[in-house]
Amino acid sequence: MQKKLAIGINDFKKLREENYYYVDKSLLIKEIIDEDAEVLLLPRPRRFGKSLNLSMLRYFFENSENDNSNLFSGLKIAENEFNCLEKMGKFPVINLDFKGSRANNWELALQRLKRSIAVEFQRHSYLLKSDKLLEYEKEEYQDIMALKADQTAYEFALENLSRYLKEFHQQNVIILIDEYDEAVQASYLNEYYDQMLDFMRSFLIRGLKGNPNLEKGILTGILRVVKESIFSGLNNLLVSGLLESKYDQFFGLLEKEVEEIFSYYDLEYRLQEVKRWYNGYYFGDQLVYNPWSIINCIASQGELKPYWVNTSGNELIKDLIINAEAEVKGQFEDLLKNKSFKTRIDENIVFADVRTKSSSLWSFLLYSGYLKANTRQREQGRLYCELEIPNQEIKYIYEEIIYDWLEESISSNKLSEMLTALITGNIEEFSLIFKDFVLSSMSSFDPAGNEAEKVYHAFVLGLLLNLNDNYEINSNRESGYGRYDIMVIPNKKDKLGIIIEFKKVADNENLDKAVKAALKQIEERKYQQELKKRGIKNVIHLGIAFSGKNVKIKAAE
Repeated sequence: MQKKLAIGINDFKKLREENYYYVDKSLLIKEIIDEDAEVLLLPRPRRFGKSLNLSMLRYFFENSENDNSNLFSGLKIAENEFNCLEKMGKFPVINLDFKGSRANNWELALQRLKRSIAVEFQRHSYLLKSDKLLEYEKEEYQDIMALKADQTAYEFALENLSRYLKEFHQQNVIILIDEYDEAVQASYLNEYYDQMLDFMRSFLIRGLKGNPNLEKGILTGILRVVKESIFSGLNNLLVSGLLESKYDQFFGLLEKEVEEIFSYYDLEYRLQEVKRWYNGYYFGDQLVYNPWSIINCIASQGELKPYWVNTSGNELIKDLIINAEAEVKGQFEDLLKNKSFKTRIDENIVFADVRTKSSSLWSFLLYSGYLKANTRQREQGRLYCELEIPNQEIKYIYEEIIYDWLEESISSNKLSEMLTALITGNIEEFSLIFKDFVLSSMSSFDPAGNEAEKVYHAFVLGLLLNLNDNYEINSNRESGYGRYDIMVIPNKKDKLGIIIEFKKVADNENLDKAVKAALKQIEERKYQQELKKRGIKNVIHLGIAFSGKNVKIKAAE
């Protein structure tokens, strides 16, 4: 009987006992056993197998009443050459899952964290029958399970539970924490970051730093949040992120593994398109596919569409794109044109810097799985990567984010009408809709600020998304004797080529004068040279001038 597809199955026991297809990542266990570091942080993007791997570790190490050896029968870890089975079932395990802890305010977030902690206390409630706990400790234990304990009790919960388990089992404890940073990300978006940081720092440091009851701690999440903010003073921590080679084969699907899955389900004929849509990530030295997308693609009989959609994450990215500086928006435009660029990468994320520091923004997108690093190199100790969009699925997600942003300002029909008017030379119609776009989408421009640039880049992105099939859209490129603002280059020589120059005007300046200056600049600097080289003879020059919400658009006569 053909094995079932494990869509959304993160329980290793269920997966192994109920005939689900499993890609063997069991040698991760050996790597954990051999790891010198006492605490290990393994940040990877969403849905790359982190939760399933932690579940596997729990069933292997935990000294439960059930014999779990059957779950590992036939897997690589069970082969005698690795001598790992002697560690099976030898340790008490604390298994915490902070998925679902995001909230729009601190009170609700804390309540969800408390509930996650209470669930694990309930799993070990047999401790209440032991004489190892004092009466007041049993009372607090019950209060934690009932969500009645104060915040301090939960901050000490990891440390205390590890002590209770060590005393009961006479064996050090393995601590597994899944999605440690989900609540932290949400707190930054909803402005209770400091409160969340204080709680998580106290909770984790007490449980992981200098804990004599700790055998090993393994944490997963998306980001390696800067050590000074959460892991301050945690000298026993090793971070092995997606750019490091260690552990690179245990998260996501390697190309050979993808080929084997598609062969098993008789879908080999889809492989080339599947690679274009879903591969492109590099974890360390390994080319990796997103397992969530691959499994869902197979379940849909090879249908190619975006499965890795994250509404909450997309909202943050949308916010970052809209509010980014002009240089960053220009780099986004290059990314959408399948180009790459080199930039510095912050190896630890400081959330406060994501909106203000471009290296933090690009680092956030890289570690979250929205960009890939083609190359990596150190320059004077700093890490630099060449970044690009990894695949068609992620490009689609970016396009949808930008579509949503543009449609908040102008309906999709109007956007289409505006661009159709432009490429057909109907400047009067184009001018009317463009002015409405400016009025509806932007606050009154501050001539000293960057509102005009927002319009400019929103317009360029709209061009890119709507005209890319039949036109090449270039911005801020050299041609003739200078750099034009926008050039719309048709794929067919008989179509209209367009050169656009923007002018931002102070309140006391004349729009007519500015728009004439824009057209004069196009002519004098011979921006049309690029179009002439390509054999495009039908060219229109367009000047666009801004002053506050007033816009003047004029085509060269």
